[in-house]
Amino acid sequence: MTFFDDMPESTQGSRKPRPVRPAWAGPPSNELPGVLHIGEFLHSSERMVLALKLVEVYSTGCLLDLAWTVRRRGDSDNQWREVMDQGFNHPGSRTAWDSGLMVGISYADGGRAIAAQDVPAVPGNDDVAGPVLAVLGRGGGAANDEMVQASARYWLWPLPVEADTQLVAQWEALGVPESSLTLSAEELSAALANIRTYWSE
Repeated sequence: MTFFDDMPESTQGSRKPRPVRPAWAGPPSNELPGVLHIGEFLHSSERMVLALKLVEVYSTGCLLDLAWTVRRRGDSDNQWREVMDQGFNHPGSRTAWDSGLMVGISYADGGRAIAAQDVPAVPGNDDVAGPVLAVLGRGGGAANDEMVQASARYWLWPLPVEADTQLVAQWEALGVPESSLTLSAEELSAALANIRTYWSE
């Protein structure tokens, strides 16, 4: 007999089913999305570009991948430090509502949403009225003496396939006026055909 022979057998509790995430809260966890490579500018100037790189289309909604770059144009060191701080001031940050990047969506039926915070803080509630536009991930960023680059991802629910939708952005502190581009309902609908589920059962 060895030292561990008389150890009691482990008793594992019954496995509890994981709660199903509501559709408004984020993409399905078992889907590979259809991808639309948009590559369009929401704003472009000598100072800054703000672009929608791509859209990941899921059965319930889509992820919008925005990226921006600001370059130094005659700023003093103190001014540039302020620009660098502002370059990371996007939805989800504490000061974004006052001067940071504002992103919104406008549906053809008049529905709209503004991404001022993360997804609605009502876990387990399936009765959220859409549309929902929420910061779902902040990409990496980089800054140096000449340039600031950053990105963020936004979850849009429901998927607007009935009519074209307007994506709207504004960033007053960095000189970006209210600007918009159209999300094509036809292209979003076509991307649905490219979604693949991980498992059939």
